Amino acid sequence: MGDVLAGIHATWEFDTDCVLIRFERGIRTPKLFQSLRERRVPHAALSSVTLTPGKRGTVVLHAVPRPGADPLLEAAAGQLKDGCDPYRLVLPAERETLAEYYADELRALLGPDAAEPAGRFLVAAPEAPMQFKAYDGRAGFDGDRVSFRWFWTGASTAKWKAGDQTFPVTELSGVEWRSPDAFDGYLRLVPRGQEGAAPGPGTDLGMGTEPGTRLGSGTVQSAQPMAHRPARADQDPAAVVFGLGYGPVHESLPFAAAVLESVRRKQPAPAAPAAVPAGVGRRDPADIAERIRHLGELHRAGLVTDDEFSAKKAQLLAEL
Repeated sequence: MGDVLAGIHATWEFDTDCVLIRFERGIRTPKLFQSLRERRVPHAALSSVTLTPGKRGTVVLHAVPRPGADPLLEAAAGQLKDGCDPYRLVLPAERETLAEYYADELRALLGPDAAEPAGRFLVAAPEAPMQFKAYDGRAGFDGDRVSFRWFWTGASTAKWKAGDQTFPVTELSGVEWRSPDAFDGYLRLVPRGQEGAAPGPGTDLGMGTEPGTRLGSGTVQSAQPMAHRPARADQDPAAVVFGLGYGPVHESLPFAAAVLESVRRKQPAPAAPAAVPAGVGRRDPADIAERIRHLGELHRAGLVTDDEFSAKKAQLLAEL
Protein backbone atom coordinates (compact mmCIF):
# COMPACT_ATOMS: atom_id res chain seq x y z
CA MET A 1 0.00 0.00 0.00
CA GLY A 2 2.82 2.40 0.89
CA ASP A 3 0.50 5.07 2.35
CA VAL A 4 0.82 6.89 5.68
CA LEU A 5 -1.93 7.69 8.17
CA ALA A 6 -0.96 10.14 10.92
CA GLY A 7 -2.91 10.08 14.16
CA ILE A 8 -2.49 11.27 17.72
CA HIS A 9 0.77 9.96 19.24
CA ALA A 10 1.51 7.63 16.30
CA THR A 11 1.78 7.26 12.53
CA TRP A 12 0.88 4.11 10.63
CA GLU A 13 2.64 3.31 7.37
CA PHE A 14 0.89 0.67 5.27
CA ASP A 15 3.37 -1.54 3.45
CA THR A 16 2.75 -4.50 1.15
CA ASP A 17 3.16 -7.10 3.92
CA CYS A 18 2.93 -5.20 7.20
CA VAL A 19 1.91 -2.08 9.08
CA LEU A 20 4.83 -0.04 10.42
CA ILE A 21 3.76 1.85 13.54
CA ARG A 22 5.96 4.78 14.55
CA PHE A 23 5.28 6.44 17.89
CA GLU A 24 5.85 10.11 18.65
CA ARG A 25 8.17 11.17 21.46
CA GLY A 26 6.28 14.21 22.72
CA ILE A 27 5.69 14.90 26.40
CA ARG A 28 2.01 13.90 26.05
CA THR A 29 2.77 10.60 24.35
CA PRO A 30 2.37 7.61 26.72
CA LYS A 31 5.77 6.53 27.99
CA LEU A 32 5.20 2.97 26.79
CA PHE A 33 4.87 4.26 23.21
CA GLN A 34 8.06 6.28 23.56
CA SER A 35 9.84 3.21 24.88
CA LEU A 36 8.66 1.03 21.96
CA ARG A 37 9.53 3.73 19.35
CA GLU A 38 8.25 1.68 16.42
CA ARG A 39 6.73 -1.72 15.70
CA ARG A 40 6.52 -3.69 12.47
CA VAL A 41 3.30 -5.69 12.49
CA PRO A 42 2.92 -8.28 9.67
CA HIS A 43 -0.56 -8.68 8.26
CA ALA A 44 -0.32 -12.34 9.32
CA ALA A 45 -0.21 -11.18 12.96
CA LEU A 46 -3.65 -9.52 12.79
CA SER A 47 -7.03 -11.08 13.45
CA SER A 48 -9.36 -8.15 12.72
CA VAL A 49 -9.58 -4.39 12.17
CA THR A 50 -12.21 -2.12 13.73
CA LEU A 51 -13.12 1.54 13.53
CA THR A 52 -15.11 2.99 16.44
CA PRO A 53 -16.01 6.43 17.81
CA GLY A 54 -13.50 7.77 20.33
CA LYS A 55 -13.62 10.46 22.99
CA ARG A 56 -13.94 14.20 22.37
CA GLY A 57 -14.39 14.22 18.59
CA THR A 58 -12.10 11.35 17.64
CA VAL A 59 -12.30 7.95 16.01
CA VAL A 60 -10.17 4.92 16.85
CA LEU A 61 -8.66 2.60 14.25
CA HIS A 62 -7.82 -0.63 16.05
CA ALA A 63 -5.80 -3.45 14.51
CA VAL A 64 -6.50 -6.45 16.74
CA PRO A 65 -3.60 -8.94 16.91
CA ARG A 66 -4.06 -12.69 16.93
CA PRO A 67 -3.57 -14.38 20.31
CA GLY A 68 0.04 -15.50 20.62
CA ALA A 69 1.33 -13.20 17.86
CA ASP A 70 2.85 -10.43 19.99
CA PRO A 71 5.05 -11.12 23.05
CA LEU A 72 4.24 -7.69 24.47
CA LEU A 73 0.50 -8.41 24.63
CA GLU A 74 1.12 -11.97 25.78
CA ALA A 75 3.14 -10.65 28.73
CA ALA A 76 0.54 -7.94 29.44
CA ALA A 77 -2.21 -10.60 29.64
CA GLY A 78 -5.02 -8.08 29.15
CA GLN A 79 -3.79 -5.59 31.75
CA LEU A 80 -2.96 -2.69 29.40
CA LYS A 81 -5.25 0.33 29.53
CA ASP A 82 -6.76 1.51 26.23
CA GLY A 83 -4.54 4.60 26.21
CA CYS A 84 -1.43 2.39 26.24
CA ASP A 85 -2.60 -0.09 23.59
CA PRO A 86 -0.03 0.18 20.76
CA TYR A 87 -2.57 -1.18 18.26
CA ARG A 88 -5.02 1.72 18.66
CA LEU A 89 -4.63 4.76 16.40
CA VAL A 90 -6.67 7.77 17.56
CA LEU A 91 -7.64 10.23 14.80
CA PRO A 92 -9.70 13.44 14.58
CA ALA A 93 -13.30 12.65 13.65
CA GLU A 94 -12.98 14.54 10.35
CA ARG A 95 -10.59 11.82 9.16
CA GLU A 96 -13.13 9.05 9.70
CA THR A 97 -13.70 8.50 5.97
CA LEU A 98 -9.99 8.10 5.35
CA ALA A 99 -9.62 5.81 8.37
CA GLU A 100 -12.53 3.69 7.09
CA TYR A 101 -10.78 3.35 3.74
CA TYR A 102 -7.59 2.04 5.35
CA ALA A 103 -9.56 -0.24 7.65
CA ASP A 104 -11.18 -1.83 4.58
CA GLU A 105 -7.80 -2.15 2.89
CA LEU A 106 -6.31 -3.91 5.92
CA ARG A 107 -9.27 -6.27 6.28
CA ALA A 108 -8.79 -7.36 2.67
CA LEU A 109 -5.19 -8.34 3.47
CA LEU A 110 -5.89 -10.56 6.47
CA GLY A 111 -4.93 -14.18 5.98
CA PRO A 112 -7.28 -17.18 6.03
CA ASP A 113 -6.08 -18.15 9.53
CA ALA A 114 -6.67 -14.68 11.02
CA ALA A 115 -9.23 -16.06 13.47
CA GLU A 116 -6.81 -18.69 14.78
CA PRO A 117 -4.15 -18.23 17.52
CA ALA A 118 -0.65 -17.79 16.14
CA GLY A 119 1.68 -20.76 16.58
CA ARG A 120 4.65 -18.46 17.20
CA PHE A 121 5.44 -14.83 17.82
CA LEU A 122 5.10 -12.79 14.62
CA VAL A 123 5.87 -9.34 16.07
CA ALA A 124 9.40 -8.67 17.32
CA ALA A 125 9.94 -8.20 21.04
CA PRO A 126 11.88 -5.21 22.44
CA GLU A 127 15.61 -5.85 22.15
CA ALA A 128 17.99 -6.76 24.98
CA PRO A 129 20.07 -5.73 26.87
CA MET A 130 17.64 -3.98 29.19
CA GLN A 131 17.09 -3.34 32.86
CA PHE A 132 14.73 -1.65 35.30
CA LYS A 133 14.61 -0.74 38.95
CA ALA A 134 12.05 -2.56 41.09
CA TYR A 135 11.25 -1.81 44.73
CA ASP A 136 13.40 -4.61 46.13
CA GLY A 137 16.08 -5.00 43.47
CA ARG A 138 17.40 -4.28 40.00
CA ALA A 139 16.36 -6.59 37.17
CA GLY A 140 18.64 -7.06 34.16
CA PHE A 141 18.40 -9.09 30.96
CA ASP A 142 21.21 -9.59 28.44
CA GLY A 143 19.31 -11.79 26.00
CA ASP A 144 20.38 -15.07 27.59
CA ARG A 145 20.09 -14.55 31.34
CA VAL A 146 17.85 -12.67 33.75
CA SER A 147 19.52 -11.29 36.87
CA PHE A 148 18.06 -9.91 40.10
CA ARG A 149 20.32 -7.81 42.35
CA TRP A 150 18.66 -7.08 45.69
CA PHE A 151 18.51 -3.69 47.44
CA TRP A 152 19.17 -3.82 51.17
CA THR A 153 16.54 -1.10 51.64
CA GLY A 154 13.70 -3.10 50.04
CA ALA A 155 14.48 -6.81 49.74
CA SER A 156 12.98 -9.23 52.25
CA THR A 157 15.06 -11.38 54.57
CA ALA A 158 14.18 -14.41 52.44
CA LYS A 159 15.68 -12.79 49.36
CA TRP A 160 18.80 -11.66 51.21
CA LYS A 161 19.34 -15.22 52.44
CA ALA A 162 18.90 -16.57 48.90
CA GLY A 163 21.35 -13.99 47.52
CA ASP A 164 21.42 -12.33 44.11
CA GLN A 165 19.87 -14.49 41.42
CA THR A 166 20.71 -15.38 37.81
CA PHE A 167 18.30 -17.36 35.61
CA PRO A 168 19.31 -18.69 32.16
CA VAL A 169 16.29 -18.42 29.86
CA THR A 170 16.83 -22.06 28.88
CA GLU A 171 15.77 -22.97 32.43
CA LEU A 172 12.56 -20.92 32.32
CA SER A 173 9.12 -21.82 30.98
CA GLY A 174 7.48 -18.41 31.16
CA VAL A 175 7.17 -14.97 32.73
CA GLU A 176 4.34 -13.49 34.74
CA TRP A 177 3.87 -9.71 34.83
CA ARG A 178 1.37 -8.03 37.10
CA SER A 179 0.95 -4.35 36.24
CA PRO A 180 2.45 -1.79 38.62
CA ASP A 181 -0.90 -0.01 38.29
CA ALA A 182 -2.24 -2.75 40.57
CA PHE A 183 -1.69 -2.55 44.32
CA ASP A 184 0.67 -5.54 44.36
CA GLY A 185 2.42 -5.52 40.98
CA TYR A 186 5.40 -7.73 40.30
CA LEU A 187 7.43 -9.62 37.69
CA ARG A 188 7.90 -13.32 38.38
CA LEU A 189 9.97 -15.82 36.42
CA VAL A 190 8.53 -19.32 36.06
CA PRO A 191 11.26 -22.00 36.19
CA ARG A 192 10.71 -25.17 34.19
CA GLY A 193 8.79 -27.76 36.14
CA GLN A 194 7.00 -25.08 38.20
CA GLU A 195 4.49 -23.93 35.58
CA GLY A 196 1.57 -24.79 37.87
CA ALA A 197 2.93 -22.82 40.82
CA ALA A 198 2.77 -19.25 39.57
CA PRO A 199 -0.36 -17.17 40.29
CA GLY A 200 -1.86 -15.15 37.48
CA PRO A 201 -2.96 -11.51 37.34
CA GLY A 202 -5.70 -10.79 39.83
CA THR A 203 -4.52 -13.47 42.27
CA ASP A 204 -3.54 -12.39 45.78
CA LEU A 205 0.22 -12.56 46.30
CA GLY A 206 -0.17 -14.89 49.25
CA MET A 207 -2.65 -17.26 47.60
CA GLY A 208 -2.39 -20.07 45.09
CA THR A 209 -3.33 -19.93 41.44
CA GLU A 210 -6.96 -19.26 40.62
CA PRO A 211 -8.65 -21.88 38.42
CA GLY A 212 -8.23 -20.99 34.76
CA THR A 213 -5.37 -18.51 35.28
CA ARG A 214 -3.55 -17.68 32.05
CA LEU A 215 0.22 -17.35 32.37
CA GLY A 216 2.75 -15.54 30.21
CA SER A 217 4.01 -18.95 29.14
CA GLY A 218 0.72 -19.41 27.29
CA THR A 219 -0.57 -22.20 29.54
CA VAL A 220 -3.72 -22.44 31.61
CA GLN A 221 -3.33 -23.83 35.13
CA SER A 222 -5.87 -25.12 37.61
CA ALA A 223 -5.90 -24.44 41.34
CA GLN A 224 -2.86 -25.76 43.22
CA PRO A 225 -2.90 -27.76 46.45
CA MET A 226 -1.91 -25.76 49.52
CA ALA A 227 1.49 -27.50 49.77
CA HIS A 228 2.42 -26.40 46.24
CA ARG A 229 1.28 -22.80 46.38
CA PRO A 230 4.09 -20.32 45.61
CA ALA A 231 5.66 -17.89 48.02
CA ARG A 232 4.46 -14.31 47.90
CA ALA A 233 6.37 -12.23 45.36
CA ASP A 234 8.18 -10.30 48.10
CA GLN A 235 9.46 -13.63 49.46
CA ASP A 236 10.17 -15.34 46.13
CA PRO A 237 13.79 -15.04 44.83
CA ALA A 238 12.41 -15.60 41.30
CA ALA A 239 10.34 -12.38 41.50
CA VAL A 240 10.79 -8.64 41.93
CA VAL A 241 8.02 -6.46 43.31
CA PHE A 242 6.92 -3.05 42.07
CA GLY A 243 5.82 -0.02 44.04
CA LEU A 244 5.23 3.71 43.67
CA GLY A 245 7.71 4.78 40.99
CA TYR A 246 9.28 1.32 40.72
CA GLY A 247 8.85 -1.05 37.78
CA PRO A 248 6.75 1.34 35.64
CA VAL A 249 4.84 -0.15 32.71
CA HIS A 250 7.11 1.37 30.06
CA GLU A 251 10.15 -0.34 31.62
CA SER A 252 8.92 -3.58 33.15
CA LEU A 253 6.49 -4.71 30.42
CA PRO A 254 8.97 -4.51 27.49
CA PHE A 255 11.42 -6.32 29.78
CA ALA A 256 8.90 -9.11 30.43
CA ALA A 257 8.09 -9.35 26.70
CA ALA A 258 11.77 -9.63 25.76
CA VAL A 259 12.32 -12.42 28.30
CA LEU A 260 9.19 -14.26 27.19
CA GLU A 261 10.21 -14.08 23.52
CA SER A 262 13.68 -15.43 24.36
CA VAL A 263 12.19 -18.27 26.43
CA ARG A 264 9.89 -19.27 23.56
CA ARG A 265 12.62 -18.97 20.94
CA LYS A 266 14.99 -21.24 22.83
CA GLN A 267 12.42 -23.94 23.41
CA PRO A 268 11.51 -26.51 20.75
CA ALA A 269 8.19 -25.60 19.21
CA PRO A 270 5.94 -27.34 16.67
CA ALA A 271 6.26 -25.99 13.18
CA ALA A 272 3.61 -23.42 12.37
CA PRO A 273 1.60 -23.96 9.17
CA ALA A 274 2.77 -21.80 6.32
CA ALA A 275 0.74 -18.64 5.97
CA VAL A 276 -1.17 -18.28 2.73
CA PRO A 277 -0.33 -14.87 1.22
CA ALA A 278 -3.32 -12.58 1.24
CA GLY A 279 -4.64 -11.41 -2.06
CA VAL A 280 -3.44 -14.42 -4.09
CA GLY A 281 -5.57 -14.89 -7.18
CA ARG A 282 -8.02 -12.52 -8.82
CA ARG A 283 -10.23 -10.28 -6.74
CA ASP A 284 -14.00 -10.03 -7.07
CA PRO A 285 -14.75 -7.35 -9.74
CA ALA A 286 -17.65 -6.06 -7.63
CA ASP A 287 -15.28 -5.56 -4.70
CA ILE A 288 -12.79 -3.71 -6.94
CA ALA A 289 -15.56 -1.46 -8.27
CA GLU A 290 -16.70 -0.63 -4.74
CA ARG A 291 -13.15 0.27 -3.68
CA ILE A 292 -12.69 2.51 -6.72
CA ARG A 293 -15.98 4.23 -5.88
CA HIS A 294 -14.81 4.73 -2.29
CA LEU A 295 -11.47 6.04 -3.55
CA GLY A 296 -13.31 8.53 -5.77
CA GLU A 297 -15.22 9.85 -2.77
CA LEU A 298 -11.94 10.43 -0.94
CA HIS A 299 -10.56 12.19 -4.01
CA ARG A 300 -13.57 14.49 -4.34
CA ALA A 301 -13.36 15.27 -0.61
CA GLY A 302 -9.76 16.40 -1.05
CA LEU A 303 -8.36 13.63 1.16
CA VAL A 304 -6.47 11.98 -1.72
CA THR A 305 -4.38 13.87 -4.29
CA ASP A 306 -4.75 13.46 -8.06
CA ASP A 307 -1.54 11.42 -8.26
CA GLU A 308 -2.55 9.19 -5.34
CA PHE A 309 -5.97 8.65 -6.89
CA SER A 310 -4.52 7.67 -10.27
CA ALA A 311 -1.89 5.37 -8.79
CA LYS A 312 -4.30 3.59 -6.47
CA LYS A 313 -6.97 3.23 -9.15
CA ALA A 314 -4.41 1.66 -11.50
CA GLN A 315 -3.32 -0.70 -8.72
CA LEU A 316 -6.90 -1.82 -8.08
CA LEU A 317 -7.62 -2.32 -11.79
CA ALA A 318 -4.48 -4.45 -12.08
CA GLU A 319 -5.97 -6.89 -9.55
CA LEU A 320 -8.85 -7.77 -11.90
